Amino acid sequence: MRAVTLDSVPATPAVSEVGTPRPEPGELLVKVAVSSINGFDAATAAGYLQGVMDHRFPLVVGKDFAGTVEALGEGVDGFEVGQAVFGVVMKPFLGTGSLAQYVTVSAAYGVAPVPDGLSVQEAGALGLAGTAALDSLNAVTPADGETVLISGATGGVGALAVQLAAARGARVIATARPGAEADFVTGLTDAKLDLVDYTGDLPAQVRALAPAGVDAVLHLAGDGAGLASLLRPGGRLASTLGLTADAVETSGVTVHTIMADTNPQTLTALAAQVASGALRVPVTATFPLDQAPEAFAAFGAGALGKLAVTCS
Repeated sequence: MRAVTLDSVPATPAVSEVGTPRPEPGELLVKVAVSSINGFDAATAAGYLQGVMDHRFPLVVGKDFAGTVEALGEGVDGFEVGQAVFGVVMKPFLGTGSLAQYVTVSAAYGVAPVPDGLSVQEAGALGLAGTAALDSLNAVTPADGETVLISGATGGVGALAVQLAAARGARVIATARPGAEADFVTGLTDAKLDLVDYTGDLPAQVRALAPAGVDAVLHLAGDGAGLASLLRPGGRLASTLGLTADAVETSGVTVHTIMADTNPQTLTALAAQVASGALRVPVTATFPLDQAPEAFAAFGAGALGKLAVTCS
């Protein structure tokens, strides 16, 4: 099968031929229709996960997937061949990812059915970013009317978090440069958003909008410790970038380090919101599998939202 692979790290991903995987007991073999690029994939290619996770070469990259069940491993219940599914590859090693024509995944975790109303393109870009956004918001639990600063609002996780936070009635302050970035973020929701330019004096801009400090911060990009200083006493911060309480000098704030939990319940809840029209997956460009290296380059150059990759 054709797949996006790495023969070593750090390296630039390339498209090559590798063997088609077979499902182990408890696994599904999924024919992948659509995948997407995530920060995790870029970090893998850059070598940032060396020493953190086992790497098995040639390493097929990719976390998100949407497609159809091609075969069932021994002992699998609750799924059938031909069923449309989506989710996130969650294995204790790197090597059998989803930027490929086929992928094997656990039937018990990281996969859910695709409901009516959820397109395959949206499903293939939803899993990891949507879970990270939802888990981050659930960690800081913004109440109606509380102010949430979202740093990294133009990325896939941030664009989903903006919508989810606004839907909860939070006042959202989002980072975006004037121009295309600002237009992209304001187009995510009908709710009123306050934008701050992260290339300028970010603290001064935020304090002008929230003199007493913001109630919560989603640290998806930027200097986490600096963002924590913008919280009011008792404020909460959720970081998808590994920030811990030890790295924050600001007293009286709570720091949550987020590892996206792509359980079937969360995936199903996110899918239902997209299918109902309450949430939009911000896919801004789609690449064929053979152009996946170009998708990685666009991601590294700061592309807005999510970049999808068609694999079949």
